[in-house]
Amino acid sequence: AAKSGEAVVSTQSTGGSPYVTELETMDKYGAEFCVHGDDITLSADGTDTYQIVKDAGRYKECKRTQGVSTTDLVGRMLLMTRANSTSQSSDSGIPSQEEFVSPYTKACNLLQTNNKITQFSSPANEPRPGDRIVYTAGAFDLMHPGLVDFLEAAKKEGSYLIVGLYEDHVVNEYKGSQYPIQILQERVLSVLANRNVDEVLIGAPYPLTEEVLDHFKIDVVVQGIITEGDHDTDHYAVARKRGIYKQIDSGNPLTTDDLVLRIISNRKQFMARNRAKQLKELNNIKKMAEIEAAKSGEAEAPACSTSSN
Repeated sequence: AAKSGEAVVSTQSTGGSPYVTELETMDKYGAEFCVHGDDITLSADGTDTYQIVKDAGRYKECKRTQGVSTTDLVGRMLLMTRANSTSQSSDSGIPSQEEFVSPYTKACNLLQTNNKITQFSSPANEPRPGDRIVYTAGAFDLMHPGLVDFLEAAKKEGSYLIVGLYEDHVVNEYKGSQYPIQILQERVLSVLANRNVDEVLIGAPYPLTEEVLDHFKIDVVVQGIITEGDHDTDHYAVARKRGIYKQIDSGNPLTTDDLVLRIISNRKQFMARNRAKQLKELNNIKKMAEIEAAKSGEAEAPACSTSSN
């Protein structure tokens, strides 16, 4: 919504909202317009779930990020019980590339570009004189509420927040062969989109180095009270030595491991969910193609003429 061209006055989340968006719901929360991606959203009977707000002129659409979908991520987590979390097979509820044709939930590689990074980033923001610069680093795999709350707490330790993101192989080494769930390029976009983050260090050194502290003029290095993975070394040792290390409590204990366990413990349910979603999307694509074909046929049909003798 914030990138749709309109000013956003406030941000609020609500629960129990109807799947088919209604004007009454929007009016209840003072929403001027509704925003959705350019992917298919149809109800069980094939109705456009946003047709009501479209007809009212209160709908805006933004381009979906290709190569990333919730269904794909759920499939990767389902495969955490296998050897490789990013391999694709029918066991995840998502068929292989050869079998799968939906452009919305198919498994594919995210093709990173500088323009895409710019779209997810806040306007260029250099530290100002007097700013207290905060640094933290990690995998930030799946941007869940636990990570969001941690970043908010980290930002409160200063006025300029830099987040270091570790390379995939680094995360793999301290968390295990099945991690990370998201590749570095995906994790970069997720962190950049967070409003509390001012700068992202892509491929941050592990452990933290003196060079990073000096280059970015770091005032404080923060770490959450909950850490994931097996860290053989104190990766914040240089910060402790300088007396700028601080451990913080965001108040939210949720971790990426927690989410993975939820998915795996409900494996059959989510496999059925993925397959059903895939079938629904394929049917919707077919139906929309038929509608377009019918419209084209009507436009090309010659007009009937009458003649008199």
